[in-house]
Amino acid sequence: MMRGRSDGGQKKRLIASVCAVALFLCFLYMYYGSSSQGASALEYGRSLRKLGSSYLGGDDDDTKQDGSVSNEEDSLVVAKSFPVCDDRHSEIIPCLDRNFIYQMRLKLDLSLMEHYERHCPPPERKFNCLIPPPSGYKVPIKWPKSRDEVWQANIPHTHLAKEKSDQNWMVVKGDKINFPGGGTHFHYGADKYIASIANMLNFSNDVLNDQGRLRTVLDVGCGVASFGAYLLSSDIIAMSLAPNDVHQNQIQFALERGIPAYLGVLGTKRLPYPSRSFELAHCSRCRIDWLQRDGILLLELDRVLRPGGYFAYSSPKLTRKTKIV
Repeated sequence: MMRGRSDGGQKKRLIASVCAVALFLCFLYMYYGSSSQGASALEYGRSLRKLGSSYLGGDDDDTKQDGSVSNEEDSLVVAKSFPVCDDRHSEIIPCLDRNFIYQMRLKLDLSLMEHYERHCPPPERKFNCLIPPPSGYKVPIKWPKSRDEVWQANIPHTHLAKEKSDQNWMVVKGDKINFPGGGTHFHYGADKYIASIANMLNFSNDVLNDQGRLRTVLDVGCGVASFGAYLLSSDIIAMSLAPNDVHQNQIQFALERGIPAYLGVLGTKRLPYPSRSFELAHCSRCRIDWLQRDGILLLELDRVLRPGGYFAYSSPKLTRKTKIV
């Protein structure tokens, strides 16, 4: 009996010794393994820093020993400096340069508005310079005051004020450009025009947001975006869309006023918006042929409208009626 007990004790001591050795080996592996991984990570970080420094124009210091670690605060990275573009490019729009289209002799279908779509130049012809601000540029006026006025120096174009003087688009007053809220089809102001659309839709109190059920609007052919500007007070966000046509500066006015706007056209490409993005699509004094190519433009509007959404458009002077679809 005594011999059996001593054999059992030896087995326990043997198991305890094996476990102790195993724990010691695990400790050694974890200690030295983490150190080597840390050194590898440090070396990888150095290589990335060297790559970034060479890309940005910094000087590689090959004289440093591999084991030395420089202080990040003391290491300065010299960034590349970009030249300022020539003044004649002060209003260039990426991929919407008409001169590029003429020079490349691109075969575009004018009836499909392809010449108003984006056509980007090859890499060797892209501009790699900073766009200079207009002469006399000022800090833009903040919203909501910017809805009604902007600095003329920031957008030195007044031809629209003269061309659209009978439609109350904009008025030049001293060093500012004022926006009375008029438009081609809302001479009495965008606010009254919006209320009339809400009335036609039988919305309560002639408020277009329909108690919060209508929140997003796509305004096609927006002009200087007064329609979208006056929707903001009704808690409605409008995306104003217009091409870079003969009124090429209208989107500049919209952005300077602080109104969401995008240079684009309903042509041969889809609009850059997800499906079912808007509750209402609007087109004032609309001259778009919606039935061309088997109604493909109407299909595109149907794609971006949510189920049960509205399409409101004002026809030219032929009928002088606002239609709701």
